[in-house]
Amino acid sequence: MPFLELYDETLDINSTENYELSVQVSSDDISFCILDTLRNKFVMLRSYEPEDNSRFDPYRLNEIIRKDDFLIRKFRKTNIITPTPRSTMVPGPLFEDSRKEEYLDFNQKKNDRERVMISKIKNSDIYTIFSLQEGFADLLKGLFPEGNIMHSRQPLFQYVHFNRRSTGNNVHIHFEKEYFDTVIFDPNELKFCNTFNFKSRSDIEYFVLYVLKKMNVRQDETVYLSGKTQEKEALLHGFSQYLTDVRFALPQGNYTFSYVLSETELHRFLLLFSAVNCE
Repeated sequence: MPFLELYDETLDINSTENYELSVQVSSDDISFCILDTLRNKFVMLRSYEPEDNSRFDPYRLNEIIRKDDFLIRKFRKTNIITPTPRSTMVPGPLFEDSRKEEYLDFNQKKNDRERVMISKIKNSDIYTIFSLQEGFADLLKGLFPEGNIMHSRQPLFQYVHFNRRSTGNNVHIHFEKEYFDTVIFDPNELKFCNTFNFKSRSDIEYFVLYVLKKMNVRQDETVYLSGKTQEKEALLHGFSQYLTDVRFALPQGNYTFSYVLSETELHRFLLLFSAVNCE
């Protein structure tokens, strides 16, 4: 099982009551980072991924979490990020909690073995309605009873809002293993947000360039990338034929990083580090 671990020498397993834990859990990976809230510094990053092209089921995720020496501890605060393309967004003035399943059914095929959940996006009067497999949802609530479960779009929007420029478009593309989210804000409001499934790099280029053209994004405006960008150089090369300023997004917020975290590509874990800014 592929495994990544980076930690600061000041990390103390007996001081987790002073730490904030952010965990991203899906069938494709389980990753977490730890923020030392006394120093406002990230001091640990750890990630597990399945072998080859396999997927984690709830049983395997439960096994990994229960065997991890940090994840079984009690933290000052716990954020749980759940990436899933099975979601939709509803403006705050139109949202009614009793109709959440109806909202999701409007553009997603109903699955009786899923749990419908809500994620309120800070700084935007928008609700993300999403669903998780029942076994998956029960696992998270059982292992992290005090955790704040959020859809991955919540920390993504928080990052874009924190780094939003005062002029032009703010374009961000975040990748998971088989899909990506494209988000476009102007200086004042959300202009576009959608999820695209892909099988190849040409799919990515087609969807992204089509959206940018339709949304009147100029070729010289900055486009930020984050997430699972395994073909990093090829992706950059493909976009550079059409766009002049494509960058990988670096986590930013009211925190610092241990020097050890410079040993990995932080854009891959952007949502993890951005979750601490969500409430």
